[in-house]
Amino acid sequence: MKIEKMTADHLDGVLEIENACFSRPWSRQSLENELKSENSLFFAAVEDGRVIGYIGMNFVLDEGYMYNVAVSSGHRKRGVGSALIRALVTYCRKNNFAFLTLEVRESNAAAVSLYSKFGFVRVGERKNYYSDPVESAVLMTLFFEV
Repeated sequence: MKIEKMTADHLDGVLEIENACFSRPWSRQSLENELKSENSLFFAAVEDGRVIGYIGMNFVLDEGYMYNVAVSSGHRKRGVGSALIRALVTYCRKNNFAFLTLEVRESNAAAVSLYSKFGFVRVGERKNYYSDPVESAVLMTLFFEV
């Protein structure tokens, strides 16, 4: 597996994962727009020429806001998600970010546990943030030492 900066060449594979993983997936147009943005960064995990996962964030100055992290169902529990998070965290550290933050469904114990292993801590919640089904989000943030 290789972690690469995401490009338009990765979009078909990313959209396949996006549609399989999320009840409200991003559109191709939305992803294309984010790839063109100077304030967004995405990484793709690639194995044998196929996208098997991806992660992305938006940033303002030294503040990172993680978008989705998703791994294809056949590649879960193999360290792909961890490798993607590690790539994003490493980028933030190298670029002197103050923090990286995210929202996660409160019922997604596996994701909360994974983020916690990287040092993310619970900092709040957003009531009824998600739809399909309606659910609150846990806010988690990784603070970097400056």
